[in-house]
Amino acid sequence: MLKIGLKTALASLVILSLGLAGCGNTSTPPATSNQTTSSDSAKVLKVGTDPTFAPFEFMDDQNKTTGFDVELMNAIGADMGYKVQFESSSFDGLIPALQAGNYGAVIAAMTITPEREKSVDFSNKYLMAAQYIAVKKDSSIKSAADLKGKKIGVQNATTGQTVVEGMGITPQKYEAIPDAMNDLINGGLDAVVADSPVVLYFIKQNPTTNIHYINGDFSNEYYGIAVKKGDSELKDKINASLKKIQDSSKYNEIYKKWFNEDAPTLK
Repeated sequence: MLKIGLKTALASLVILSLGLAGCGNTSTPPATSNQTTSSDSAKVLKVGTDPTFAPFEFMDDQNKTTGFDVELMNAIGADMGYKVQFESSSFDGLIPALQAGNYGAVIAAMTITPEREKSVDFSNKYLMAAQYIAVKKDSSIKSAADLKGKKIGVQNATTGQTVVEGMGITPQKYEAIPDAMNDLINGGLDAVVADSPVVLYFIKQNPTTNIHYINGDFSNEYYGIAVKKGDSELKDKINASLKKIQDSSKYNEIYKKWFNEDAPTLK
C-alpha cells in the first residue's frame, strides 16, 4: 500500500462482504517480548501486519494470514533462523504497537517515508509501487486532475490518503480498501486511490465489477520492513537475509506467484 507512512482480499472477501487485503484487530495488544523461544526451542519473531491488503497480506479461506509480504517475511525469518509469528492490527496501529515492543518488526506494504522514519527504522526496500486510481469504466475521471470536486475513497493512514490530501482534496477514509471499493461499486464514491498492486489484484479477482484503473502518474514508492527505532541488530539481520533472497531465485519465485510476472529491478 501504498500505505502512509499498490492495500483486495480474495474474491470470497469482496463484493458482498468486500472485506480486501478483512480488517485486523484495532485494539493494541499488551506489550510482550517480541522474540521468544517456543517449546521446541525454535526462535520466534513476532511480526505485525494488517491482513486487509491483498495480495500483500490477507486472510485466506482457512483464516490463515497469507500474501506476498507473508511469504517474503517467512523466507527472511527462515534464513535468519526464526519462525515468524504474525500479529494482526489495523494499519494505523502498527507503528505504535511496534514502538511499544509488541512486535519485533512490521511488514504491511508500508511505504518508506521521511515522516515514518522519524518513528521507526526501515530495512532496505523490497518492492516498488505507485498510487493508482480505481474508477468505473464509464467514469468522467480520466486523470488525477479530474479528482477535484469528486468523492474519493482511501485507506486510512496510507500514502493514498497523503497523495489525495496533497491535492487539496478531503477524502473519505476507510479501514480497508475493500470497503472503499464496495462504495465505489455501489455509487457512493467516484474513485478510490490505492497502491497499484492492490488495485490490479482487485480487478483481476473481480472482473465483472466494471472497475478499471488509471495511472495517475504519481511518484514511485518503495516498501520496507519496519523495526523499532535503534534496533540496528535486527535491521541488519533482516537486510542480510533480504539481500540473499533477492539475489537468489527465491524472491522472483514469490513475486511471480502473486503478481504473475517477473520482479522488476528496484531502482
